[in-house]
Amino acid sequence: MSTIQHINQSTFQLNQLTSYALLLADSALILGHRNSEWCGHGPVLEQDIALANISLDLIGQARNFYQYAAALVNQSTEQLINPATEDTFAYLRDAKEYKNCLLAELPNGDWGNTILRQFFFSAYQYLLYTQLQKSSDTQLAAIAEKALKEVTYHLRWSSEWVIRLGDGTEESHQRMLKASDDLWMFTGELFSPAPYELQAVEAGFGVDVTVLKTSWFQNIKNIFEEATIPVPNENAWMQTGGKTGRHTEYLGLILADMQFLQKTYPGCEW
Repeated sequence: MSTIQHINQSTFQLNQLTSYALLLADSALILGHRNSEWCGHGPVLEQDIALANISLDLIGQARNFYQYAAALVNQSTEQLINPATEDTFAYLRDAKEYKNCLLAELPNGDWGNTILRQFFFSAYQYLLYTQLQKSSDTQLAAIAEKALKEVTYHLRWSSEWVIRLGDGTEESHQRMLKASDDLWMFTGELFSPAPYELQAVEAGFGVDVTVLKTSWFQNIKNIFEEATIPVPNENAWMQTGGKTGRHTEYLGLILADMQFLQKTYPGCEW
């Protein structure tokens, strides 16, 4: 292999690794921001604090992935006049540049809707990070190992709430049925890999999400049965697009709020 070919191959892999890190970061950031909107509005103080802590965990995961993505970008750039930082990715990109799954950006709705969204995502993250610990990229593996401890709690907490609401009062049961109807079509994207995910798997540092679906669905089925909620059709039509930059209008509204300060006062730091 010539020197130029080697450089091109190395640059290509850095770009794919960056895209993969941004995928993981963006979903965590956007869902963390969504959950943070509940702060001060939870049904009881203890659960208000619990969800706020989950928000912080997700945003912390996003920071780790963004910092790694910034290091990768800076490594592949010859002149670092304006080096990339975690803030570059969080605050200075347009909606179409975000790679988060659509599930993360959906409106909170009521408490049951938020709980079920978190359960779907945490069940996915748990399987994803378990496998990502085996990544050939040591930094991704280290972030996954640390995050898995947090996600284990997120999954247990959200599972218990799904059961509590689904098998609770008639009203709580009906609200969970509606939440399931509203959210289910957005879960398939979690297991529908974008091109850069497939390239990440081929390169050895990514996780093949298609093989996670069976275990994920079985976990959903187990919790839904305990919660007396009908199990949705595993093969139902699914909405996709977020991983490749095609988002709902809700992401634009999130970013308008989240990025306001940085765009009004560029370079502002706490």
